[in-house]
Amino acid sequence: MKKVRLVLGSGGARGMAHIGVIEELERAGFEIVEVVGCSMGAVVGGIYCAGYLAEYKHWLIRLTRLDVFRLLDFTLSAQGFVKGERVFKAIAEFIGDHQIENFRIPFTAVAADITHEKEIHYRSGSLFEALRASIAIPTILTPVSQGKVKLVDGGVLNPLPVNLVNKQPDEWVVAVNLNANLATTPAQETLEENKERDAFGKMLDTILATFPKFESEKTADNLGLFDLLNKSYDMTQDRLTHLMIDVYKPDLVVEISRHACGVFEFYRANEIIEEGRKAFHSAYTLKRE
Repeated sequence: MKKVRLVLGSGGARGMAHIGVIEELERAGFEIVEVVGCSMGAVVGGIYCAGYLAEYKHWLIRLTRLDVFRLLDFTLSAQGFVKGERVFKAIAEFIGDHQIENFRIPFTAVAADITHEKEIHYRSGSLFEALRASIAIPTILTPVSQGKVKLVDGGVLNPLPVNLVNKQPDEWVVAVNLNANLATTPAQETLEENKERDAFGKMLDTILATFPKFESEKTADNLGLFDLLNKSYDMTQDRLTHLMIDVYKPDLVVEISRHACGVFEFYRANEIIEEGRKAFHSAYTLKRE
């Protein structure tokens, strides 16, 4: 049984693919001995290390579009339009909070301190406090305040924190990149599913229209402020991810297309988890050839 140090990257709802990767790693006979995660990679990795991945997966696959919308606790803050408290409260009902230092598998969640311009590595303390800080995507989720310090998504500085694993001889480092520039085939949907997706998008658009800092233009030639900021953030994460892979050279890199799903499309859990399975097997097959 080969031991694996697992690095799970950031990428919104695409992070559900991490579940498929973890399940296939274990099915292939690997032993995961450390997990380092950023943003949704921290959420999935932390819940896995706490021993509740099966429960979390079961909760995700039952979510409908309306459930996801209800979990988005919108706010009029100028620093983000979702508070992110409601979703963790829902997860806590069947998982409970845990102290990271008590985990059997060592775990690190990465956040960014924008006050002092440095990374924050959570290796102890409340799991949910660490996860809430790690997922605070700028302009989307409000930052976490700790005294005078403001914490945001770790992807701002280190979207794929391969440098933080403590690799030992004869171990593999497996990194899962959720922002790969790969083409993806849209899922075949029924007419009813298309209607539901359109309704979900309209609900979000209605909410976002109430925020004066967001512009309505979304064409490629004239991006609105929200789209411009997020596309710029994605480009920065892409470059940082490529640099981390080039410098630290993980033994196996699992690539998930950045186009696999939108940031909030958590109602597509089964589909995205399956994407993780397929991506792992593609990378593992190439590794073995």
